[in-house]
Amino acid sequence: MALVVTLAGCTPRPDGPEPVAEEFFAALATGDTGAAAQLADRPDPARAALNEAWAGLQATGLDAQILSSKYAEDTGTINYRYTWHLPRNRSWTYDGALNMVRVGGRWEVRWSATGLHPRLGENQTFELRAQTPPRAAVHERTGTNVLVPGFRYHFALDARDAGAQLMPTARVVADVLRPFTDVLDPQLLAEQASSSDGALSLITLRQADHDAVVGALAPLPGVVITPQPDLVPTDEEFAPAVINDVKSSVADQLDGEPGWRVVTVNQNGVDVDVLHEVAGQPAPSVRITLDRSVQNAAQNAVDTTGKQAMIVVLKPSTGEILAVAQNAAADRDGPVATMGLYPPGSTFKIVTAAAAMERDMATPNTLLGCPGRMDIGHRTVPNYGGFDLGTVPMSRAFASSCNTTFAELASRMPPRGLTQAASQYGIGPDYKVAGLRTVTGSVPPTVNLTERTEDGFGQGKVVASPFGMALAAATVAAGRTPVPRLIEGRETEVSGTAEPSPEVVEGLRPMMRLVVTNGTAEDLQGAGDVRGKTGEAEFAGGSHSWFTGYRGDMAFSALIVGGGSSEYAVRMLKGMLDALPPDYQA
Repeated sequence: MALVVTLAGCTPRPDGPEPVAEEFFAALATGDTGAAAQLADRPDPARAALNEAWAGLQATGLDAQILSSKYAEDTGTINYRYTWHLPRNRSWTYDGALNMVRVGGRWEVRWSATGLHPRLGENQTFELRAQTPPRAAVHERTGTNVLVPGFRYHFALDARDAGAQLMPTARVVADVLRPFTDVLDPQLLAEQASSSDGALSLITLRQADHDAVVGALAPLPGVVITPQPDLVPTDEEFAPAVINDVKSSVADQLDGEPGWRVVTVNQNGVDVDVLHEVAGQPAPSVRITLDRSVQNAAQNAVDTTGKQAMIVVLKPSTGEILAVAQNAAADRDGPVATMGLYPPGSTFKIVTAAAAMERDMATPNTLLGCPGRMDIGHRTVPNYGGFDLGTVPMSRAFASSCNTTFAELASRMPPRGLTQAASQYGIGPDYKVAGLRTVTGSVPPTVNLTERTEDGFGQGKVVASPFGMALAAATVAAGRTPVPRLIEGRETEVSGTAEPSPEVVEGLRPMMRLVVTNGTAEDLQGAGDVRGKTGEAEFAGGSHSWFTGYRGDMAFSALIVGGGSSEYAVRMLKGMLDALPPDYQA
């Protein structure tokens, strides 16, 4: 609290009202409303009004300044400037006039509400009001909202309010809420509500579910429904696992800067006038990189199978994550599209081929053996169905997915050969993507020949997520490993990456195109210039169905857990591509 008392113009005359006014302002500035009120002609109403002013403004201090003074005979006027210091470093400054009167030779403040503010009426006081701007929304890359301000609704049961109707109410509550929770027993509900200090918390529902039950529950005695402001999805089916994580990540970005106002209220607490107002500053909306058309197409594609299925789509040139889709069966295990680790099978031959070219072991045109079976150390490696191509260029062995060819290449690499190559294509490094939990995969150094052999065709100890394999395809498309990102303006933390060789990438691209034009992914012909690699990864009791690739500036990886032949992942992915706008990202 501070007092600044200055007087414009000439030095005040000692018989004028200024000295008493200075005393009044000095006491008021220190919050000593009692001392200030004693200088007024009506001390009691003055003290009450001053106390109400300090309390209503939640003031932390006041600067009072005398601007000018005039008087004649026994009346005078002191022009003042008040600067109130309010919470959160706010201040409110205005000018006014304090009326003075001389009684019995002594000057006093002639008390009226205008002594606090020129527009303050009698029996009125100040109130400081916060003005919270509407929360910002979250929109996907094409501009449609995915999260908007809204409400969720909390349901509780208050035994005291229910009174004698507690048990009938509990029966209806348990019955109506059964679709959302199966743990509500009427007798137990009544007992718990009776022993609870306050209302017994039951459940929080989204808007649509609230609307379905509110008609049955709201009229019941003892049911308490409380709206809770929240950021809610515009479409519950749009990437729910991703959107929930995005919501947690951006919650503190959406509130904006609150505004505030000073109002006058009458003795009944009713607003009368606005004396001062500072508008709030809404936060800008948050953009995420998901693309509604891609996300919907990917979601519809994974929903065509009852087995766990997932698709991840990236934009190689920027690292933007365009879609993360998984079906209900996959949802039961959490965010497996970005964190689930599976043997990648022959899709990993992208890495093995890259490592072979990097080490000058082969080029796409190098003739290599592709026998139906091959003994390497203590491991017998078969091709799928035992097919035998004899001696063919590596590009043909890649397109036909010869296990024997790539097992033999891997067997001649050092223990860390595939580990190092995988890191160049995004598999193994750690990406901390704001709003998305991710794991790319693991390619540990091998300890023996058998491990190196198996890792060469994506079995052994090699594991990858669909997210990691999509990064590998994006690396081939872009010529470098893009940094994946989801929330605009939020940087991704990266560790453990390395860049691929431009010559190697140039060698991989036509090999991946051959897979589609004359190899194991021929079902994708007609879907544009798609390049990629199929994979069928064996595990005890079955095999996973994979396809990883890219088309133009869109990279993707599709997995059906336990899906069997890679043709099923290829068809699933084709369903996504067919549902996209023509030439999307071509």
